[in-house]
Amino acid sequence: MPQRRTLLASALAGLATPHLALAQSWPTRPVRLVVPDAPGGGNDSTARVFAHHMEQALGQPVPVENRAGAGGRIGVENAFRSPGDGTTLLLGNAGSNGINAALYRDLPYDLETSFVPISLLVTGPNALVVNQRVFPVDSLAELLAMIRAKPAGHYNYATAGAGSSAHFSTELFKSMTRTDMIHVPYRGAAGMVQAVVSGDAPFLIANMVNVMPFARRGEVKMLAVTSLERWPDAPDIPTLHESGLPGFETIAWNGLFGPPGLPNEVVARLVPELQRIGRLPEVIDRIKLLGGRIVTSTPDVLIQRVRSDIAKWKALAASANITIS
Repeated sequence: MPQRRTLLASALAGLATPHLALAQSWPTRPVRLVVPDAPGGGNDSTARVFAHHMEQALGQPVPVENRAGAGGRIGVENAFRSPGDGTTLLLGNAGSNGINAALYRDLPYDLETSFVPISLLVTGPNALVVNQRVFPVDSLAELLAMIRAKPAGHYNYATAGAGSSAHFSTELFKSMTRTDMIHVPYRGAAGMVQAVVSGDAPFLIANMVNVMPFARRGEVKMLAVTSLERWPDAPDIPTLHESGLPGFETIAWNGLFGPPGLPNEVVARLVPELQRIGRLPEVIDRIKLLGGRIVTSTPDVLIQRVRSDIAKWKALAASANITIS
């Protein structure tokens, strides 16, 4: 396996003249951005925000290619099998590049070592959301009382697929509250949220990016967020931590990765460009509107996020006996 060089400083320091030429000339062809999610969700929206500005910075098209399915596994595997020549990048997330390591035992790649980390891009809390026609509640305590008043498995909860951030966040919720609901996976975030809007699956915990627009229109009720502290862009929404579940925290994120073998010089070109894009007021405002926060970073910050998430979710999968059925 090619040696991975994760430090931007190392990448920059190691650029001899031929490598400098590669960094300056890349890309000479379109750069495909694989998104392991269906169109219309928060991960897809984030990808398109960055792809638009990357095109302007790099001087080549950056088409977004959605490859949804299996909680992100299909898209990640597509990127893994792509040439590491700088023509393919992957917009990974907490599910596709973290949780899946805890859920699948037969992945053809190692999420900690197989991909070249480039930059963390966006983070944000998840949100506990209900359809108030089914759950006419205004607090976590009221919600738990209604769930517990029915037999185990009476209610459904929606996710964007097995292994998604929504799936494991809700499984953590079930474990900590000792409740039981039936998992109903949908194909992508858009289908998941629409299921709650319609009442087909009246409960979810999902990326704030996906639910914020519906909450603003009053189509769903946001009861709590999953950060330890209140989210600045939704200061009136309590946290699960303060609502009776001390220590509950799940954070959604997006990060940019390269396939195995992506040259250091490409990473060295991308990191400062992404940091510049992340400082643009229109990008900050757009991501804020979606419920996220720009956190462009060095490669090391991204891989540390991956490692800490994998450890956390593997522990939950083992304790709660979560498997793919």
